Amino acid sequence: MKTSPFDLSGRTALITGSIRGIGFAFAQGLAEAGARVILNGRNEESLAAAVTRLTDLGHAAEGSLFDVVDEAAVAAAFSALDERGIAVDILINNAGIQFRKPMVDLALADWQRVIDTNLTGAFIVAREAARRMIARGTGGKIINIGSLTSEAARATVAPYTAAKGGIKMLTRAMAAEWARFDIQANAIGPGYIATDMNAALIQDAAFDAWVKNSNPAQRWGQPEELTGTAVYLASSASNYVNGQIIYVDGGWLAVL
Repeated sequence: MKTSPFDLSGRTALITGSIRGIGFAFAQGLAEAGARVILNGRNEESLAAAVTRLTDLGHAAEGSLFDVVDEAAVAAAFSALDERGIAVDILINNAGIQFRKPMVDLALADWQRVIDTNLTGAFIVAREAARRMIARGTGGKIINIGSLTSEAARATVAPYTAAKGGIKMLTRAMAAEWARFDIQANAIGPGYIATDMNAALIQDAAFDAWVKNSNPAQRWGQPEELTGTAVYLASSASNYVNGQIIYVDGGWLAVL
């Protein structure tokens, strides 16, 4: 029987920032497609609880505790996987934070914190993963998480916009350097998704109405609606797709 090109059986995926929200949805979606998943977070208790949620569903899952902006911690986490004979075939760079403030009032430390987590952290983790993918000679998949702000700006989120715009170009740089090693680096650009990070915006009646009125779908997206794209980009079905960003936004960018 021919295997589905979307089957991830025998593959191992590391998803950063995956204890809840979009990251957890990615982990569950890849696990349901057959992958062994490694969840990541900075809080040991929350990470353990997320792993338990997946293992209770019968999936192969475990945790890796590290902060994506801590270069030494990331290197140590990958070394620990090496020692156990665990090879990461798929990386989803999902860890990210948001901070809202007008630029004229924005402290450099807050700017740097957002850039470090959303952009530099993706570089650090991907570099460690790619080094091993290249050494093994079996290729791999890197999926970075962009945003609508990879393409369009909004007031009060300048560092996030700069970081997510950088994610789009970092993804292209990865493709330019690593495609010859059979590594496909692509990105997903989520639209307005109903997550904990956006809870305050959902509860803001004016913003909620703006999202629904400006989007052809006339609603917020759900985290699980991103997982099909993630499985596609993690699978052999996308082996000739590289350096791209796919927006999953209900059509929002199509009508700007």
